[in-house]
Amino acid sequence: MNKQVLIAGGGIGGLAAAIAAAKADWDVRLFERATQFSEVGAGIQLGPNVVRKLQAWGLQRPLQQVVATPTALRACSAVSGLELGSLPLGAETVSRYGASYATIHRADLHQLLLNALQGLPEVHLNLNQTVASYTEQDGVVTIRTSHNKLIEGDALIGADGVRSAIRSQMLGDGPPRVTGHLAYRAMVHQAQLPKRLRTHEVTAWLGPNLHAIQYPVRRGELQNLVVIVQGPAPEDLDHWDHSVNLPDLLKHLKGTCAYLQDLVQHVPDAGGEWRLWPVADRVPVSSSAQMAQGLVALLGDAAHPMRPYLAQGAGMAIEDAAELQSALSMHDLDVSLRLRRYALNRWQRNARVQERSLRNGRIFHSTGVVRWGRDMSLRALGGRIMDVPWLYEG
Repeated sequence: MNKQVLIAGGGIGGLAAAIAAAKADWDVRLFERATQFSEVGAGIQLGPNVVRKLQAWGLQRPLQQVVATPTALRACSAVSGLELGSLPLGAETVSRYGASYATIHRADLHQLLLNALQGLPEVHLNLNQTVASYTEQDGVVTIRTSHNKLIEGDALIGADGVRSAIRSQMLGDGPPRVTGHLAYRAMVHQAQLPKRLRTHEVTAWLGPNLHAIQYPVRRGELQNLVVIVQGPAPEDLDHWDHSVNLPDLLKHLKGTCAYLQDLVQHVPDAGGEWRLWPVADRVPVSSSAQMAQGLVALLGDAAHPMRPYLAQGAGMAIEDAAELQSALSMHDLDVSLRLRRYALNRWQRNARVQERSLRNGRIFHSTGVVRWGRDMSLRALGGRIMDVPWLYEG
């Protein structure tokens, strides 16, 4: 009889964990708070390190059908509009790292993972339920759901996001920290943009105390736009009037180049709307015990929420899941040892990515002499400092 893993959270991390556990010959029960599986309209960058994991799960064909494959990664000055440096992607990335650099609509990646799970008899998806708490005794972990049901399993994976209830009980380290950074996000139809504003590249616009990212998704039909600025979030974000986001955003962009302001203002005409999210994170993971204890392990944002300045949030969740598969497959080990092995093999890499994300944020938003040095370095070295071999090879 297969062992049973309980998974809290039905986002990308939770679905990836479910695929991993099923491939390790475990029965899976996943619990998701929403009444249906869906994701918001945002983009995700998938480095070759992540694409290789999806390929190993047999998802290359469906992935190819929905991604865009940008031709280059460019860094530009948000003030002057001039290019500072570039890194070729496409075939060069495949040659160097064994997989492409891809960009994808979050909903498309979510659906791709969900499709891989549907129809598997060992996977049971439970909607409109959350894991409220758990207990562990005599080699069994028992969860209490939001419907007040008690369900037993051999392991519990907390993949329930940045405000994880599983983490809260396991570590008791309080809520995630407020970063003071705000992300304005929009998704637009490329065909409805003027040709000069369409893109087949990933372009980062670097400015003082802000930066913007634009790139194609969904075979290039859509363009994802993100502008991150520094400042306090509205007090009642749940009831925030998103129609006021464009004027607010333009205030932040005062003094930036005409191209960037033009692109931002074209969002409503191209079928998009600016949505606002505050960026939250935690300090980098400092030990394996922050990712696994006993029969309970954390995965993705529940374990290591990070700022988006290395574009690896979803990627690290998928890498976590791939390592979880390897650990759960060690059938000669006790379950607690398998989860400990998972954490030991993941925590340092996740901490390094969290640290680099923090560092990138300081560089992207730098002012004064630091900004001048950044621009000079990019002009002199370009792709050599934009490439991240330790990340993409891992």
